[in-house]
Amino acid sequence: MDVHSVMPGPISGCRILRYECRMLDIHTYDAQAGGNVLYKALAHPLAAEALSVLLAEIRAAGPVAVYDPDGMFAMLHALCPDPAPGQAAGLGVVEGVYVHDTLRVGQPTAAGPARALVDLGQARAAVVLAVTFDGARVRDRIAHLLPPGARFLALDALRLPDDLLTVRDRYLDRLNFATNHAFFRDADGLSTRLVTANYWSRYGASGVRLWLRLFGADGTVLATWQEAVPDGGGAIVIDSGAVRARFGLAPFVGQLFVHAVGVAGHDVVKYALDTYGTGGNRSLSVTHDANAWPSDRYANLPAPDAGEDVVLWVQNSHAMTIPPGTMSLNRMGEDRHVPITQSIGPYQTVAIRVSDSLSGLAWPAQIEFRSGRHVVRPRYEVTSAARTRIAHLNVERADLRPDPGIPALPASLGRGYLLPFPILDPARFRTIVQPVPMADSQMTLPLRLDCFDPAGRPTGRKFLGCLPRDHDLAQDLAELGVPEGHAELVYDFRDGGQADGWLHALVRFVARDGGHAAETSFGAHVFNTVMTYRGEPQSYSGPPPGLSTRLFLKGGNGLGDAFCCLIYPASAAWRPYSHTVLGLHDGAGRVVVETAMTIACSGSAMIWPHRLFGAAAIAQAGQGGYVMIRDTTCRLFGYHGVMGQDGAFSLDHMFGF
Repeated sequence: MDVHSVMPGPISGCRILRYECRMLDIHTYDAQAGGNVLYKALAHPLAAEALSVLLAEIRAAGPVAVYDPDGMFAMLHALCPDPAPGQAAGLGVVEGVYVHDTLRVGQPTAAGPARALVDLGQARAAVVLAVTFDGARVRDRIAHLLPPGARFLALDALRLPDDLLTVRDRYLDRLNFATNHAFFRDADGLSTRLVTANYWSRYGASGVRLWLRLFGADGTVLATWQEAVPDGGGAIVIDSGAVRARFGLAPFVGQLFVHAVGVAGHDVVKYALDTYGTGGNRSLSVTHDANAWPSDRYANLPAPDAGEDVVLWVQNSHAMTIPPGTMSLNRMGEDRHVPITQSIGPYQTVAIRVSDSLSGLAWPAQIEFRSGRHVVRPRYEVTSAARTRIAHLNVERADLRPDPGIPALPASLGRGYLLPFPILDPARFRTIVQPVPMADSQMTLPLRLDCFDPAGRPTGRKFLGCLPRDHDLAQDLAELGVPEGHAELVYDFRDGGQADGWLHALVRFVARDGGHAAETSFGAHVFNTVMTYRGEPQSYSGPPPGLSTRLFLKGGNGLGDAFCCLIYPASAAWRPYSHTVLGLHDGAGRVVVETAMTIACSGSAMIWPHRLFGAAAIAQAGQGGYVMIRDTTCRLFGYHGVMGQDGAFSLDHMFGF
């Protein structure tokens, strides 16, 4: 947050800070601690509604003293919803913030320096707000310290109903907030379909339910409902057209909030999201789950190519307005930021046309989106020749610095960090890769391309250089003359440069016939080594050196033939062949048929379920049918999509459960 003014408070010696919200003072996620459950607890739409009521009650009562036992006040203050018309914002007059930790006394808060809890009794306050979800226990502990006549309130009113809790005796348990957002649309000849499976059943969950809320473009609630999830790995399919028909909705563009209840083992809601054309629209694309945590910055937003229009979909993830100028766009590596000048209300969905903000900027230039932590991972949509494709931006990390150990990795880690991606049949497709800075400290990208055929034989290599942050390289693999197979981006320090392991790239696939395109982005890992480095490889099932794979391949679901490209990347020598089992499941999660195959080390394989299992088995699997790809000998990486009958296709990287 930027402090724009400091104003005298109504109580002598206390100052109230007025903030213009440039960056929300929220802690959401870090690689070591994982997600901040408090953020999800306060940002849940039902909690935001209850917080609005609580704030109105506090403002009506008079000055409030805040007791902040667990350091939660900053997050609460940042996520205060918009007030009703004619009402003051936030908590109103904050007399002071009180703490029991002597090391926190005097530290800055949103209402002046923190005060000692022993002084709470002298506070001239009508209300004491304890920032805790355990109000009764805390009140008993500090009852003798309360100012005379002050009313005691806590956050208990914000708690979700018991029937939406997975772990009822521990409110801030991560399993209580298995939530996520999805871009959701049924308008203008385009529909969306969320597809996943009940992977929580693998951990013993039963009776899983989804609590769902659909917001329209203006942030209003269009529908709220619940759906039961089939046990035993059953499929989950939520189609925008079906939702629209069920609730009698007009065409909409908005966002779907998903809360999974009764889960086990996993608090992240993973899904694939199809966008498909209807009524003669030939568009088809797929992207995967939103990262459930807001970030300061996002990257891999491409500038428009000739004949393209690029729209950034900004979806406010919170119950308060994003002020004009809070967010901005800039060319990657440049300091000139162009602010997004419109106000974006609670839960609103707004289309920002990139060329309106950055006129004249063209592919292969890259764009950085500074979101101020107001949005969960945004999407972008490219329109070309009446077809659209939609993809997501990636979180640009602020916690990374160059790692001097990466250029000096031992021989046991081989080539170290790899970013694998498919090279589609060059006779039918162009495969174009563009390295993307994905941490704000990345000033150089020293990179090489290594290419392999399906049998794992090297087919080509190219040093891309020590690329600067503002580079505009987009390497067309056709220029290397390599065949179908896969390529890997690898660090190469022959011209110097630094690395942090958070290597990302945007990969674009363009059909030579018809010009339909798809794009995806992902990051590098160390793959299939006995030795480890800073938590890599990440695919151990149990302690090293056991490596494993579990990937989800959704079915075509009437949009075309599903396919995937499975890659067996290896940083160093590993087993010569994979031992991969593919199981076709029906919509209820039952196994229809299984088959085994092998992939050569550093090789790849194109998998077409309708060819592998046969049309009859695919028909038996039905709507929601899917393939689970399992390997207990190595980590595979994959990309999935659908090939339509009219040349349209979709492609994105796969995810596992």
